[in-house]
Amino acid sequence: MGGARQGCGRRPIEIDLSELEKLCQLQCTDEEIAAWFKVSTRTIERRRKKPDIRDLMERGKAKGRVSLRRSLWKLAHAGNPAANIFLAKNLLGYRDVVNNEVSGAREVTLRVVYGNDRTD
Repeated sequence: MGGARQGCGRRPIEIDLSELEKLCQLQCTDEEIAAWFKVSTRTIERRRKKPDIRDLMERGKAKGRVSLRRSLWKLAHAGNPAANIFLAKNLLGYRDVVNNEVSGAREVTLRVVYGNDRTD
């Protein structure tokens, strides 16, 4: 005889796949997803190893990024300066240039202090 008894061990935890995809669209972390389903993060990590679950989670994350991009694009088209600046920097490669030049009639030594590193 011997062997495992029928029905022993933990019952498999059911995870609603449509709900999982929605959480991934919101860019939820594994910890947040685990808390939502009342499971451990290790359970989410194990499930992600299955190709169909991994694909679903990646698809959800991609849909979320597209939605966010669409929203940001609408803001930029509506004239939102912050959205326009963000997109210009990230899509067009624009950047802020700060020119720190000191000049004068005589040579002067400058001491630059960052944060609380003062030694007076």
